[in-house]
Amino acid sequence: MSLRLGDIVDALGGSLEGGARDTRIERIAPLQSAGPADLSFLNNPRYAAQLATSRAACVIVAPALRGQALARGACIVTPDPYAYFARATQLWARTQGLAPAPGIHPSAVVHPEARVAASASIGPLCVVERGAVVGEHTVLKSRVSVGERCRIGARCILHPGVVIGADGFGFAPEGGAWLKIEQLGAVVIGDDVEIGANTCIDRGALEDTVIEDGVKLDNLIQIAHNVRIGRHTAMAGCTAVAGSTQIGAHCTIAGAASIIGHLSIAERTHISTNTVVMRSITQPGGHYTGVFPMDDNAHWEKNAATLRQLYRLRERVKALEQQRQDDSGSLEQ
Repeated sequence: MSLRLGDIVDALGGSLEGGARDTRIERIAPLQSAGPADLSFLNNPRYAAQLATSRAACVIVAPALRGQALARGACIVTPDPYAYFARATQLWARTQGLAPAPGIHPSAVVHPEARVAASASIGPLCVVERGAVVGEHTVLKSRVSVGERCRIGARCILHPGVVIGADGFGFAPEGGAWLKIEQLGAVVIGDDVEIGANTCIDRGALEDTVIEDGVKLDNLIQIAHNVRIGRHTAMAGCTAVAGSTQIGAHCTIAGAASIIGHLSIAERTHISTNTVVMRSITQPGGHYTGVFPMDDNAHWEKNAATLRQLYRLRERVKALEQQRQDDSGSLEQ
């Protein structure tokens, strides 16, 4: 199956230049490996040199690269090639029959008191428990589990093995043992959320765990009870967020980061890979990085406290050295 270039431009916009609308596109491919029936894109000007040697039938480019693209052949000119590429993949999935069909797979188990929208797709071996809600055009891939009273909004995608609404990790010490705290809240997931394979989002202890609209979670992420993640925040694989932490909107959290419990993270915060966040971040828009070697806890705390003073100590040493040079100059005179 294929699409005409003209159909792509009609659906997505942009300006088709140097090529025929009737040209057939058989796949979307990377610039360096694209063939004469493929659509490709160039987003980063650093790779502009690849344009000259690319065999793609058509390349999606920004206006600044229009001339270079036309020198080799057809192009679609658009202000944001990467976003256009993303929409092209969505169009391709829709028209090529790759999107999951609505309905409930015969092997899925859906409680009679659950509510699943008619346009939703429930995959093989999924479980949707009592009182759960699955919104319109939402897709649950294979082996997804949605616990009691949990709610998933519209147009969400939950990849294989996702668990929504397992009990949060709540226990009270009593007589040298652990007494379970029943988790009485649920999980509320907004619209347009995507959750990667084998990610777990625990139900709240008393209030709900909340994932707001547009959040994107990668594979193997742990979201503990009563966490709230603000809209359009993106979080990469193997990140862990402990209980009752509040994460603002439009944050990015790189892979294997850890955020301890009961913190607040301001909106538009960027956290680097493997960073351990141990205090609240109140200033929006910051970028935070920190990887510190394991040590005996008492030594680690002393070293961490010293490390935070290093810049101040450096400035004091520089001032003392300057003073020493000034004093030596005075004596020589």
